Amino acid sequence: MTFCHFPPAARRAPILSHAAVTLGLALGAGAHATETELAPITVKGQALQASRAAYSVPTLGREDIKEAAVSEVEALWRQVPGMHVNNYQLGGVANSVVLRGFSGGGHGGDIAATLDGISLNEAMSHADGYFDLNVVVPLELEEVAVHQGPVSVLQGNFNRAGLVELRTRRSGAYREAALQAGSHGALDAQAALGLRIDDASQLFIAAQHARSDGARPDAGNERSTLSARWQRQLDARWRIALSGRIHAAQGDSPGYLTLSQWQVDPQGKDARVQGDGSEKHFRTLRLDVNYDLGDDTRLLAYAYGTSQDFVRWFTRPKGGTWAQREERYERSVAGTGLNLSGATRSAQWTAGLEALRESTDHGYWDDLDKRQRSAAAINNRQARLDNVAAFGQVDWKLHPLFAPSLGLRWDRFTGACERLGAETGAEPCTRMQPVAHTSPKLGVSSQVHERLTLRASWSEGFALPSNFAKYALGAAQLDPNVFRQTEVGLQWIASSQLWLDLALYRMASSQEIRNLAPGVYENFGQTLRRGAELQAVWTPASTLELRWNYGRAQSRVTQNANAALVGRQVAAVPSYTSTLQARWHMTADWTLQGALRHVGRMAVDASNSLWSPAYHVADLGLQYRLPASLGLADGTLSLTVRNLADKSYASSMSVIGGERLVAPGAARTLMLGLNFSL
Repeated sequence: MTFCHFPPAARRAPILSHAAVTLGLALGAGAHATETELAPITVKGQALQASRAAYSVPTLGREDIKEAAVSEVEALWRQVPGMHVNNYQLGGVANSVVLRGFSGGGHGGDIAATLDGISLNEAMSHADGYFDLNVVVPLELEEVAVHQGPVSVLQGNFNRAGLVELRTRRSGAYREAALQAGSHGALDAQAALGLRIDDASQLFIAAQHARSDGARPDAGNERSTLSARWQRQLDARWRIALSGRIHAAQGDSPGYLTLSQWQVDPQGKDARVQGDGSEKHFRTLRLDVNYDLGDDTRLLAYAYGTSQDFVRWFTRPKGGTWAQREERYERSVAGTGLNLSGATRSAQWTAGLEALRESTDHGYWDDLDKRQRSAAAINNRQARLDNVAAFGQVDWKLHPLFAPSLGLRWDRFTGACERLGAETGAEPCTRMQPVAHTSPKLGVSSQVHERLTLRASWSEGFALPSNFAKYALGAAQLDPNVFRQTEVGLQWIASSQLWLDLALYRMASSQEIRNLAPGVYENFGQTLRRGAELQAVWTPASTLELRWNYGRAQSRVTQNANAALVGRQVAAVPSYTSTLQARWHMTADWTLQGALRHVGRMAVDASNSLWSPAYHVADLGLQYRLPASLGLADGTLSLTVRNLADKSYASSMSVIGGERLVAPGAARTLMLGLNFSL
């Protein structure tokens, strides 16, 4: 990992057979070697890499991702200081990601996520800003960058805890595969192909099929993804690319356990949970156009469309009993953007315009019997959210001691809500009043010594009223919830063997939004988040490498309508997280590696009367480099044991319907892997 500043299974049917076909294609197709490399397609935000010097942006490169050997992108987050996943263990449902003292990323809207510059956040799917990274194949990624805090101009509404920026491979000739199989029926097959078609064209394909029966009853899930990009260099200045992605997933879920059930049988199932699970289909198509204006100035244009359907069934305590609910979303998105970027001897700059229209048909039913509806819809409506935005950023290298960065983003939102049929719910559903917000970003880096670089920044993010509150007449005069972060940090190359990066931050929120009466809201409420993040890499010998990521966060309520909550911790945020990784190259062919993850205790409820205990989990792996005589480039066999001690821990805790519920952590899992290139 580099801190990049400067430099029941019987009910499931096979899905997306295209992915399996593409696995064979990727392994069997020939790659045309050439001495000249075609220029890759440039995507939104790529010109801003220099700005990372002024902000905390932990970055994982292609080799880091390959060595991690993950089936899901979110498994990479434990390598990022202060980042954590509260895993709900609900098949096919996005988990909650913690960053900078916020607990609602992924499952909610605290974190923005982009793939090649295009937003993955969903405006009204389950929760504002929900995103599912399983639509991305880990092996297709070139880089993953985590912008910590609201420092990036690339995203607006959901960019408060930070931005997860994913970039796929867009150059080179390669044929790679990663295969894993192991305990509980786990299987993961990934392949990536980079093919030179002719002197002006390239094709990139990636595919994945993953499945598992799970350690708990009725915990099986299955998913498949296929992505492809064709790009062509028309002449010395023009390049175009057409890309698409399809994804299908389905799963069964044993749901949560009560605390007493979990203490008796950590991998059991509550008999009241029947037929929980999810189904999802995702399709997107995109066109990119690049034009070189000369003198390191480039015009980027893109347009894309996304179609998605997602349904989940979830049983939980309700009114003294347990009830199953159904949430169904049909989502369509159309977006376009224009980005102009350039560079001079002392500066890099970018400016952009973009527009997005997102429409979601939302249906909500309760009191189901094994997925069978027994009552009218509570919600049956269509929500539309339109966003136009402009952004710009300039990064100067005026002097090694003074390299400032200045960014600005302006967003304007409009929208409407329309009932599609009869519904019994009383949530607001009218036209949304226009909302606009401007977010400044200021940063500076200073190389005070060839081994020491300091940085400082001030940035602002915001949040719209959540869910259907934004469509209430009583919310017309609301201001966005504003978040302002101040950060200082340093990067120190202590020696050729030791590297450190440290960041201290403070983030205050204001103008939080509360409900005074049905359909009536006001700006009232504040929180304060403070924390520290440390990353260290130590190589005491050429055959041994140690990495340590540590984050400490304190998130407190400083103003609330309920005075008893003032001073309380924000729920679901660990007091600290720590990951210690070791890699020992025993011989030229054999490598032993291990990881120890510590997660501090966290509040379960707003009053802090209940706490989820701290826990630790250890992994151990052995890797063997295959002989070159087998004809496999970079071929490796690996054996990995996750949760080595079969530790029973709560991957998340919550209070629903007055009951304390537990999502059990994953049991001990043995995985055998094969990675190779052709």
